[in-house]
Amino acid sequence: MKNIYLIGYRCTGKTSVGKTLAKKLNRDFLDADEVLVSDMEMTVAEIVQRFGWDEFRNSETRILKKMSRMDGKIVATGGGVILRDENIETMRDSGSVIWLKAEVSTIAERMVADVKTGDQRPGLAEKGPVDEIGETLAVRTPMYSKAMDFSIETDRMNVQEICDRILEKLSQL
Repeated sequence: MKNIYLIGYRCTGKTSVGKTLAKKLNRDFLDADEVLVSDMEMTVAEIVQRFGWDEFRNSETRILKKMSRMDGKIVATGGGVILRDENIETMRDSGSVIWLKAEVSTIAERMVADVKTGDQRPGLAEKGPVDEIGETLAVRTPMYSKAMDFSIETDRMNVQEICDRILEKLSQL
């Protein structure tokens, strides 16, 4: 049984949707960032501060490869997993890749409400959140498009509705 990978910018619903989807499909759920944090015994912010973004991305790739050798998992990936072509290839070779999308304003609202945003999800630039989100999405959108089997807009749907759409689209693959 192939894995299902959820990709997308932070706060687009990967973890919430992943947990619910795993229950609906009676599969195990894995959050790649949580596995990485547990493995390194540091928060994402601490890893980046101590080792830099390159080493964080190396660790992310290592964790993803490990997960890709498992069967039937629902995997919430880190938002930047698509920055490396080898990660895209790893996901596509071992499962279906679903891009959870949201508008910049929705992501910014969710980030404010997300308790993980401070410590575990460091900013990528010295800008305000809306500018950072917009600029980062502009760079990443082609990579998310390249990686995905299909995308789901998460702005105006609840978790159950998103899962139902995913299951409907998966049945058409």
